[in-house]
Amino acid sequence: MAHAAPGANTPLLEVEDLHVDFRVRRGLFGAASYTVHAVAGVSFGIERGETLGIVGESGSGKSTLGRALLRLVDAKRGAIRLDGREVRNLTGRMLDFRRDLQVVFQDPQASLNPSMVVADIVGEPLTIHFGLRGAERDSRVAELLGRVGLAHYHLERYPSEFSGGQRQRIAVARALALEPRLIVCDEPVSALDVSTQSQAINLLEELQASFGIAYLFIAHDLAVVRHISHRVGVMYLGRLVELGPVDRVHELPAHPYTEMLLAAAPVADVAAQRRRKAARRQMPATELPSPIAPPPGCPFHTRCTHAMDVCRREMPSPSPVDGGGWVACHLQSAGPRLAGRPLSVEPKRQRPAVSGRT
Repeated sequence: MAHAAPGANTPLLEVEDLHVDFRVRRGLFGAASYTVHAVAGVSFGIERGETLGIVGESGSGKSTLGRALLRLVDAKRGAIRLDGREVRNLTGRMLDFRRDLQVVFQDPQASLNPSMVVADIVGEPLTIHFGLRGAERDSRVAELLGRVGLAHYHLERYPSEFSGGQRQRIAVARALALEPRLIVCDEPVSALDVSTQSQAINLLEELQASFGIAYLFIAHDLAVVRHISHRVGVMYLGRLVELGPVDRVHELPAHPYTEMLLAAAPVADVAAQRRRKAARRQMPATELPSPIAPPPGCPFHTRCTHAMDVCRREMPSPSPVDGGGWVACHLQSAGPRLAGRPLSVEPKRQRPAVSGRT
């Protein structure tokens, strides 16, 4: 059974033709400068209470995309609308925006202040946004710690006194403190061991079911993304090349790059692993091109076994895919899909129902 994503009349988050560029200086005394197109024309939406997973290789632009949504880096052009409000036009302290959109970073040890105790780390947003202090603040912090599986006596401990999984729970509690409507999770479990990853993912799902929070879940682990997401978007060289329901994308990938990512991921099923190994043999052993000078036409054509002349000349437009979603690939618009074969037989798992905020 496919994952059931909640719907709404208008998306909670709308991103339209977003571009993020960086100037890079090279050479003696930085004489030469180049432009890195980290995010190049990305568009998508996230519904209330939905999890959208974003996957791709290192350098694909997925973390930069998340930081642009948070206003931690400036977008060159494009629109970011949170509940219909243009985020890029906000000025001042932006307290309302910060309440609605929070973040959980990859490394909890780096994202938590080592000189502050947990009561201050989680309580600081409560003081800034709601004016809570003293016993009232500590009571609310203890309640939040309880929601993420930590105890009241953890209030006066420092981050160095916790394990990696516990520190990530503290980061989740801090993000949860302001009752946000959307949390950007930037590789939130990649620094954790496998058993702790499962606990963190289950925690995020439980909080979503209780509060109706939406997630933009950025990761490179396709198994983790399938476990938590309703839909998944695949990024390559700053562009979304495929987006659709998570089970469809994993079982019937429509873009050759998605097939490549899936073929590289290990699975427990022996027959599926053999198919993936055979698929890897057919793929050219080339690396991700430089974002400073991306290839003309479709940026993936230098690594694609199905590349045609049109791929080297023209950027493909999004085309609908059977089963939901779309793909930016000339193969899809040229006729029947050449690939689209199942690459795994992993069991599908139904997501928990998402209720409103309590």
